[in-house]
Amino acid sequence: MTGGGSGGHFYPIIAIAEQIRKLMRERKLLDAEIFYMAPEPFDNNALIENNIVFRPNAAGKVRRYFSFLNFIDVFKTGWGIVKAVFQVFSIYPDIIFGKGGYGSLPALVAGKLFRIPVVIHESDSVPGKVNAWAGKFAEKVAISFPEASDYFPEGKTALTGNPIRKELMTVSKSGAHEFLDIDQNIPTILILGGSMGSQTINDTIIDVLPELVKKFQIIHQTGKNNFKVVKETANLVLQDSQFKNRYKVFDFLNILGMRMAAGAGNLIISRAGSTIFEIANWGIPSILIPITDSNGDHQRKNAFSYERSGACIVIEEKNLAPHVLLSEINKLMENSDLLEKMKAGAKSFAKPNASELIANEIIEIALKHEK
Repeated sequence: MTGGGSGGHFYPIIAIAEQIRKLMRERKLLDAEIFYMAPEPFDNNALIENNIVFRPNAAGKVRRYFSFLNFIDVFKTGWGIVKAVFQVFSIYPDIIFGKGGYGSLPALVAGKLFRIPVVIHESDSVPGKVNAWAGKFAEKVAISFPEASDYFPEGKTALTGNPIRKELMTVSKSGAHEFLDIDQNIPTILILGGSMGSQTINDTIIDVLPELVKKFQIIHQTGKNNFKVVKETANLVLQDSQFKNRYKVFDFLNILGMRMAAGAGNLIISRAGSTIFEIANWGIPSILIPITDSNGDHQRKNAFSYERSGACIVIEEKNLAPHVLLSEINKLMENSDLLEKMKAGAKSFAKPNASELIANEIIEIALKHEK
C-alpha cells in the first residue's frame, strides 16, 4: 500500500486493508502481509491496529507555484525512488496498491520497474499527477466520481466509490447528545474542514456564530493548527450570548467523536474532498465549500458532481460571505421537505461496498501473481 499527504489518501488505505483481512478470513486463505510505504505514517495507531508494517520513504511535493522548495523536493523524490527500488525488491510484493498523492510515486516507480501488478484508486473527479501517470500501466483503476473516467483507459477502469473505514460506516445516534453535552431538541450543525482544518470556513463561522447559536447547536472541528485561535475568538464573540453553551469546538474528532457528531447532526458544512463519501453514506444534508486552488480544480468539480445527486448545495469560496452562509443555513433548516430530499440524494450517491470491491480485486490479482 502506498499513498500519502493527507487523510484523504491514508484512511481509504486503512479501509481497504480491513476488507482484505476480512475477505481472506472468509476464504480461509493465509493472512496477507501488508506494508505501507510513505514519507510519514500519518496515523501510526491505525497502522498498528491493522497489523500494517510501515516502510518510511522520501518524496517531495510538486507545487504549482514558484518555490525554492521545488528544487529541494526534486532531489528528495529522486532519493525516495532509489530507496524504494531496494525496499520493494526486499519485500517483492504480489501487488502494489497506490492511493495517489506525492507519497505514492517512489513505490509505483519501483513496481513498474519490477513489473509488479499495480492497482490504483482515485478519490477525486480530476486525478492528481501521480495517478494520471500510474493509470497508464496499472492493471486496474478504481474511481470515486464518474467524471474521472475521462482520464483513464476505459477497459480497466471501474466506478467503485471511495473506501470508508468500517467504524465510520454508521453513525451513533444513541447517546450522541449526552456524549457531546448538547440538547437533542435543538437542531445541530456539524462543521468539518478536512483533516487539516480550514481557516476560511472557521473565519466565516466565527463571523455568524452569535446568530447561529440563537437557533442551532454547533459542533465545530477546526483542525489542530487552528483550534486555539478559533476557541479564543469564539469565547470573545459569544461572551455576552445566553446561548454560548450551544457551541462545541474540537481540534479533531476521533472515530467515536465523529460517529457521535454525525449522529447528532442535522446538517454538515464541509470541504469537498473525500469526506463527501462519508457524508453521503450517513445520509446527512450538507453545504459544501470547495477549495478554490485544488489540483485540477478537483474539489469544485467534486462538489458539483455531488450536488447533481440532490444531496447538497455548493457555495464557492468567492461567494462565501457570512450573510450568504447564514442565509443558506436558515433556508435549509427551515425546509424539512428539502432536507428529506437531500437525505435521499445522499443515499443514492453512496457506495458502501467500495472497500470490498477494491479489496476483492487486489486479492484476485495478487493470487494470480503469486502463482
